[in-house]
Amino acid sequence: MTHQKIERPALERMLQGMPLKMQNTVTKTLENISLVAEIRDPKVGVSMLPSAYRGLWQKKGKGDDGVPMKSGHAVHFDLNYGSDFPEMYDLYRRAVANQWDGEWQLDWNTQVDPMNPEVPILGSTPFIPFDSLETAGISLTAKEKQELTFHFSAWMLSQFMHGEQGALYASAQCTESVKWVDAKLYGATQVMDEGRHLEVFLRYLETKLERMYKVNDNLFVIIDDLLTDSRWDIKFLGMQIMVEGLALGAFSTMYNQTGEPLLKNLLRYVIQDEARHVHYGVLALREHFTKYLSSAELREREDWAFEVAMLMRNRFFAHEIYEEWFSHKLSRATWNRLMSESPAMTKFRSIMFQRLVPNLQYIGLLSPRMESYYEKAGLMAYVGGKNASQLSEQDLLRDNDKLAEKALEQARDAA
Repeated sequence: MTHQKIERPALERMLQGMPLKMQNTVTKTLENISLVAEIRDPKVGVSMLPSAYRGLWQKKGKGDDGVPMKSGHAVHFDLNYGSDFPEMYDLYRRAVANQWDGEWQLDWNTQVDPMNPEVPILGSTPFIPFDSLETAGISLTAKEKQELTFHFSAWMLSQFMHGEQGALYASAQCTESVKWVDAKLYGATQVMDEGRHLEVFLRYLETKLERMYKVNDNLFVIIDDLLTDSRWDIKFLGMQIMVEGLALGAFSTMYNQTGEPLLKNLLRYVIQDEARHVHYGVLALREHFTKYLSSAELREREDWAFEVAMLMRNRFFAHEIYEEWFSHKLSRATWNRLMSESPAMTKFRSIMFQRLVPNLQYIGLLSPRMESYYEKAGLMAYVGGKNASQLSEQDLLRDNDKLAEKALEQARDAA
């Protein structure tokens, strides 16, 4: 953490004197190279390189209307049909009982005005660091701040929507591949959940905000890497634990902040589903990792999970918003630093890792070998927290704001 705060201003100083367009070209190139170069384990770096090339250099997520992806995962067709995982079956029954219909259970007649500060889409803890922007020489009027917050809300919700499409496909692939019948039953409910989430986020963006953004390049890299990997448990680990952990952090942060009733209700339903999805992941992967993997395979997954955790922590800086608003007046390197230090981003990362690290520990991917890496990354403080098998859907909604406020206070004290 401290290393990054020193490194980014040093990069800004190095680029000073160059024309702004050249600064941004250099910064973007360094970001793309560093995605693979910063990965500690070379096997992980090599495995992610094709997805990084498609997402960061070819900009596949910003191109045509569709992106073909090939996946060579194996399908496990069960001929026994026995009930083989009682805890998973209980989760399946809970999922069936809690299905919901976005058409009827959300009030789509709600009037949404994203420019109304009395009913904010995002609340008082800004994702956009307005004070820091002003220190950097960019002053915005109250109306411009409101409009920028609206655009950022649309950007966030667009990324939620893109992530849900990725989760829809990944959950379908994992349902084919997972070896337990009870897990296949539950997986079918998740496919339905993800389709419903895609539907409601798309509808909200189209009919309420009337604004949509393309998929973020770094999110595209993660989704592409998961959907094209042939190993079902890597898909499962990446989507159920890593991406769903990222989603829970983002959904919960927006849920805690929004004053818009339709969005708050939408997010409440989605968070309840996502809590079950992560629970599904920890049950299946704990069983698989402890019984079916060699020590070498387990080490590979430990390394992969750590590198993806670093990617999620360091890479989501809303460059689409930057390009739209500030690329002509502020360097990309400065924007990255200001975004990484914004209060809402601090909250988001706190919630994400408060959920993610205990889950990695529970499924056996936080071995003594890995502790030094998590310690250097400042993440060992989250060890020992509640994992997904210990948290109900209601627990997540009740605890998230309290946990995030505590983490934000700690960040302020450390600063």
